[in-house]
Amino acid sequence: MGPLWENFLISERLKALSQYSIDADRYFWRTTQQQEIDYIEESAQSLAAWEFKWSNKKKARIPKTFTRAYPEAKCSLVTPDSFMDFLASGTD
Repeated sequence: MGPLWENFLISERLKALSQYSIDADRYFWRTTQQQEIDYIEESAQSLAAWEFKWSNKKKARIPKTFTRAYPEAKCSLVTPDSFMDFLASGTD
């Protein structure tokens, strides 16, 4: 279910960025130790990272390797309870 959830969120986010003409570079991030961030957006104004979890019960952690390398990044968790905020972030 997790990969389907990630696919849904990214495809819907891309639609929202296009609809609101938001220009942002998009990335995935993974280290050689397999630490990862599911989705990253970089614009002239900000760097934002999101971790996607289908289950609200699973613990999600942003890797310290990432937060040390990019201390200015805004990091968030996206679950079924919060995905509408993710889709709308930066579109207002």
